[in-house]
Amino acid sequence: MCARYTIRKKTLREVADALEAEYAEDDEPLYRTRFNVAPTDLAWIVELGGDRRVLRPATWNYLLGGRPLINLRGENVGSGSGYREAFASRRCAVVTTGFYEWPPVKGNAPTYYHRADDGLVLLGGFYQRPKGGDVHARFTVLTTKPNALVARVHDRMPVVLPAERLDEWLGAEPANAVGLIGPAAEDALVATAVSKRVNSVKNDDSECVVPAANGPV
Repeated sequence: MCARYTIRKKTLREVADALEAEYAEDDEPLYRTRFNVAPTDLAWIVELGGDRRVLRPATWNYLLGGRPLINLRGENVGSGSGYREAFASRRCAVVTTGFYEWPPVKGNAPTYYHRADDGLVLLGGFYQRPKGGDVHARFTVLTTKPNALVARVHDRMPVVLPAERLDEWLGAEPANAVGLIGPAAEDALVATAVSKRVNSVKNDDSECVVPAANGPV
């Protein structure tokens, strides 16, 4: 499961450059560095717009029949009309710099999974276009079985997309994209134990990612 993540780049331009993506200048004021992105927050996704990557703001709260889907098991994307069409035509990558996972015991401190170089960590997802009173698209994050690193803490992890296969995820036929749903490579991420500060969505600052031995309790 993925219920919180970070996006630690300082500017939207920095994110766009890393992704080789376009974005609307009007969206720039919506961007800010985040250390504790939570469901229902405005976040950022990248999709294909014709032959180019496009970076857009989107709300982390996909709705299906009025029911919010924060995460969806990747194994289910081929079943159900609500999933099948979205997966076929509206796949996206959720732009993060790492995600948190909690152990099964409620109230315990989380572990932060990120790249060793603190680069972007792209999560597989799909989105729905704005409708009704929505201003922005809505998205969900797909999950899969954990790799050995995450399995020490949780029995699920988000689908982590290799940067070199981003276009394949965004634009390939569904049958080929399904092949990218699986545990991240063992060397893709590193783990940092952090404090319970992350447990509250009210806390959204750099102290959230300070190693537990050095940071707040």
